Amino acid sequence: MIISFTVENWMSFRDRVTFSMVASKEKQHNDRVAKIAKYKTKVLPIAAIYGGNASGKTNFFKALSFMKRMVVIGTRPDDIIPVKIFRLDDGVLNKPSSFLIEILIDDDIYEYSFSVTPYAVVEEKLVLINRASERILYHRIGIKPNFDKSIDKDEYLQFAFRGTRDNQLFLNNSVSQKLEIFRPIYNWFKESLVLIAPDSPFGFEDFPYEESHFYATMSEILPLLDTGIIRLGSEDISVDNIPVFEKSTSILREIIKEGNSLRFDRFIITKKNGELSAKKLNTYHPKENGQDVEFEIRDESDGTQRIIDLLPAFLELSNLKSKQVYFIDEIDRSLHTLLTRKLLESYLNRCANDTRTQLILTTHDVLLMDQNLLRRDEMWVTERELSGNTKLYSFSEYKDLRYDKDIQKSYLQGRLGGIPRILLHGKLKE
Repeated sequence: MIISFTVENWMSFRDRVTFSMVASKEKQHNDRVAKIAKYKTKVLPIAAIYGGNASGKTNFFKALSFMKRMVVIGTRPDDIIPVKIFRLDDGVLNKPSSFLIEILIDDDIYEYSFSVTPYAVVEEKLVLINRASERILYHRIGIKPNFDKSIDKDEYLQFAFRGTRDNQLFLNNSVSQKLEIFRPIYNWFKESLVLIAPDSPFGFEDFPYEESHFYATMSEILPLLDTGIIRLGSEDISVDNIPVFEKSTSILREIIKEGNSLRFDRFIITKKNGELSAKKLNTYHPKENGQDVEFEIRDESDGTQRIIDLLPAFLELSNLKSKQVYFIDEIDRSLHTLLTRKLLESYLNRCANDTRTQLILTTHDVLLMDQNLLRRDEMWVTERELSGNTKLYSFSEYKDLRYDKDIQKSYLQGRLGGIPRILLHGKLKE
């Protein structure tokens, strides 16, 4: 679970902002808030980030995406670190961009942070947070590792640090060097944190295996969502018939390892006995005579395609044993507001005090700004100042915002910020 995330000097975020999933003292929807007994704290299962166009919502999403990329993928020896600083203030052009995240892994909370320029990692730090104290596992400043005394004598650890490039995170390199001590943090970024952009394709791993429970559940749910689809299906096709790969099958044979698969858009390509095979996801609609008609996914509406892309996330979130954290940018893109709300309700109705999944989303849909659905501390707003700097704040910061107040009305009237400033006929309209 994410406890908090802080970013500074990244894209439209010039100043340091902190996003927190720690629950406030309010009692509303308390039965679904996760209780972390070891730390005597409560963590929210959901957060919705609102704001006008170009206010910084997607930039916030990209900040977490950048952090994951640096940890999991890393950099090559001659790479420039793809950091994007705030460019509208000369005073920060030469300052590093900074990222800090607090995460719950099993029963422990870790704080991981780093600051980078395009050319080097300036600082990197990993802290194990205990209830009454903190234990710094390592603190990298320049070329100094500063390991905790319990691991400082580990010669291989020291060797791995010396092999870490200036443009590389030590967390990334330590795992590539097969050091297991920090792997749980690395694995959280790689496996538990799932980021879904507006154009992300479908994400369920069981496609196209019709016998899987996950696949079958997708086929059961789609007819209930007024999509016109009665089931999913797949068909075998030639790799040569996938337009983007028709001239590069020899390269695919080199890229895909024996027994592994490559997922691309609505296709999956598998290598077995040195040969490539491919399957394509299809949908089926009913005819009046009761027969099924096969459709390609691209023939479905944008909304239906978006549902197919998002349903795997919500199925995973409903898994009581899951510890996945999903961040969905523009969750409402191409979806009717009632459908979006139904997806959120289906997740929240399954949340309880022992839930360890989380859903963070950005949206323009103010009809979701409802205290019957979300708590005040679960609703956040991005607002872009005239300087171009993005502010981020929670509705829980408004002390006079009662639990029975019509938040939608107050928000659209501009009383809570985070709405577009539109020039009409030479006058500023909010």
